[in-house]
Amino acid sequence: MHVVVGSGSVGSAVALELAEGGETVRIVTRGGGGPEHPRIERVAADAGDAEALLRAAEGASVVYNCANPQYHEWPTAWPPMHDAMLRAARANDAVLAITAPLYGYGPVDRPMTEDMPLAAETVKGRVRAKMWLDTLASGVRAVEVRSSDWIGPRYSLIDMALPAMRAGRTVWLPGALDVPHTYTYTGDAARTLVALAREPRAWGRPWHTPSVPALTARQLLTRVAALAGLGEPRLRAYPALAVRAAGLWDRFAREFIEVRYQHDRPFVMDSSRVTGEFGLTATPLDDALRETLRGAR
Repeated sequence: MHVVVGSGSVGSAVALELAEGGETVRIVTRGGGGPEHPRIERVAADAGDAEALLRAAEGASVVYNCANPQYHEWPTAWPPMHDAMLRAARANDAVLAITAPLYGYGPVDRPMTEDMPLAAETVKGRVRAKMWLDTLASGVRAVEVRSSDWIGPRYSLIDMALPAMRAGRTVWLPGALDVPHTYTYTGDAARTLVALAREPRAWGRPWHTPSVPALTARQLLTRVAALAGLGEPRLRAYPALAVRAAGLWDRFAREFIEVRYQHDRPFVMDSSRVTGEFGLTATPLDDALRETLRGAR
């Protein structure tokens, strides 16, 4: 029994990857949603309610943390959810497989590797760093798979830009257009989670999802436009002052200000370790983009 908490891009991909491989899956969301499949049971439960999650995770061999609260909810939503997942994994002697961002590292001046300290001073970075440190201290068998910004059909740069691109309008972005940035395909994150949850050699350590070489936002969206049969995209970056001003009334802009450093300087993730130790590789960029375009809203 594999219990997947969350039905976003990664959670849904994890559930389908397992189900199509013949595994029994229970996907847990607050509203009881998730992908439909004969081997997937969909359960409604609040992952922040330890007793409810304990009931929903009964019999689990692996618990996958694929939840993703709203940015502004991280300081209050993540601690009870993470504690509940640790408790559920411990009660079932299950492995906890955690989907994670790169926020815990904080600002960097070189490509990120798994041995770098979790030195973030931002609110969101400290929340994620503490989650991993608490996991290590818990005694639960666990693995954390860290990814950069998504290539995927929901909540990604591509999803943000596509409506304007399809309408022939200028795309306005909150970060720089021409600095290298790693992008991670959601399907690769799901496959890495599933693979490493089964690998005792991977437990107790963080891993980076195999990702294609870093691209600028301009390079990525230009390739998206070509594959979608659209014209050359017109791209503009909001000035930092405009983003700060928007934060006075827009909640996403207000939260984005804290992590804008990831988009104003090179933000490059090295994923060679997982390739060298387990042979996992990134999906070719064009294949990932075509799949993203098929699923885009």
